[in-house]
Amino acid sequence: MLQTFLDIPPDSPFPLQNLPYGVFSPDGGRPRAGAAIGDFVLDLAFLEAEGLLPTAGLFDRPALNAFMAAGPAVWARVRETLQELLAAENPLLRDHPTRRRRALHPRQEVTLHLPAQIGDYTDFYSSREHATNVGTMFRGVENALPPNWRHLPIAYHGRSSSIAVSGTPVRRPCGQTRPAGSDFPVFGPTAELDFELEVGVFIGPGNPGGEPISPDDAGAQLFGLVLVNDWSARDIQRWEYQPLGPFLAKNFATSISPWVVPLAALEPFRTNGPAQDPPPLPYLAQSRAHSYDIDLEVRLQPAGQENPAVICRTNFKYLYWSMAQQVAHHTVTGCPLRPGDLLASGTISGPEPDTWGSLLELSWNGKRPVTLPGGASRAFLEDGDMVILSGGCRGDGYRIGFGDVTGEILPARTG
Repeated sequence: MLQTFLDIPPDSPFPLQNLPYGVFSPDGGRPRAGAAIGDFVLDLAFLEAEGLLPTAGLFDRPALNAFMAAGPAVWARVRETLQELLAAENPLLRDHPTRRRRALHPRQEVTLHLPAQIGDYTDFYSSREHATNVGTMFRGVENALPPNWRHLPIAYHGRSSSIAVSGTPVRRPCGQTRPAGSDFPVFGPTAELDFELEVGVFIGPGNPGGEPISPDDAGAQLFGLVLVNDWSARDIQRWEYQPLGPFLAKNFATSISPWVVPLAALEPFRTNGPAQDPPPLPYLAQSRAHSYDIDLEVRLQPAGQENPAVICRTNFKYLYWSMAQQVAHHTVTGCPLRPGDLLASGTISGPEPDTWGSLLELSWNGKRPVTLPGGASRAFLEDGDMVILSGGCRGDGYRIGFGDVTGEILPARTG
C-alpha cells in the first residue's frame, strides 16, 4: 500500500496510486502540466525545472502532447519518480516548505484546461447493448445490428475543434429536422438533445504512415483515459445521417474530463470484455485481457433542483470492442495516429435498462420518460439541465477516480 506525506482521505479519487495528468494554470500563471494528488495539483513544470524529474522540456507547455509522444518508458520513469517524491518517507518535498508550496497548488485555486492539443478525434460504436437498443428502435429486433457490427469496430471521424473541458456550457444547437408525417424539413433548435456516456483514450507516440498496429502492440500507444460526453441532437441526426452518418448532430460539443488517468493506474483493474462471437479476423485478435473494471455513473440536475439524480450506472467492461482492437482497426489501412489524438468508445450501455448510457435508450426514444425526484421527467434534455458524468475503480483501501465531466445546457441562439 503506497503511503504519502500528504493527508489524503480514503475516498479521494486522486490517491498516490492514481496520479492523473492534466494541464492547469495557477492564479495569474501560464498553463503548464500537472498531476492531481488529493486536493492538490502537483506542478510538473516546477519539478522539472528543479531537476527533480528524469525529463527536460516536457512539462512547461500548455498541452501534454510532448509527454504523450515520449512513450511508455518515459511515462513509467516519471510515474515512479512522482510516487517517490510524494512518498511518506521522502524529505525532498515533505521537509522543504518553500519547495512544497511552489510544487503543490490547492486544486480549488487553479484553472483546468484541455489536457492536450487534439488533432484528430474518432468516435467508435463499440457497445453491443447500445447498438442493439438503437437498432431495435429504428429497424426492429430482427435487424437491430447491421451485418458488419460483430466483425469490426464501427466508427466515424468527429470534430476536434468543439471538444471542451468539463464545466464548459453546451449551447443547444439548431439544424434541420423533419417533423413526423411531413415530407419537408424545418429549421430550428433541436428538441431531442441527449448526452452519451463514453470513455476516451489519448494516443501516445503514434505510428508512421503505412504501418499498422496490432492489438497486442496497442498498449504502447495508449497514454491514458478520460471520461467523454459526446452530446447528440437525435432529431437532427435522424434526418441527416443517411448516407454518410453523423454530422451536425455531433459536431457542436464534446465534453471531456480534465484529468487523464494513466493505464498504469488502471492495471490492477484489468479484466476481460465480453466474449466475441464470431471470432474476429486475425488482425483484430488479442491474446490478453484488454478491458478494465471501471464503474460509470450519470447524474442529471434540472435547473432549480438542489441535488442531481442518478439516472444511469454502468461499467466500461461491457464494451464489446476493446481499445486495442479500435487502434488495430483504425491503423490497419496504414492510417497514422499522432500524439494527442482522441479515440472515444461510443456510448457505453450494459444489459439492464438502468445501465443504458443515453437518454435515447433510458426513455426509449422519448416513449418512456425518465422520472426524476420531485416529479419532473425527461425524455430528452431541457435548457438549464446539468449533466454530470463520473467514474472510477475501487481498490484495496483506495479508489481511482477520473473527476467529473459536467455540462449545463444553454438555450439555442435563435436571433
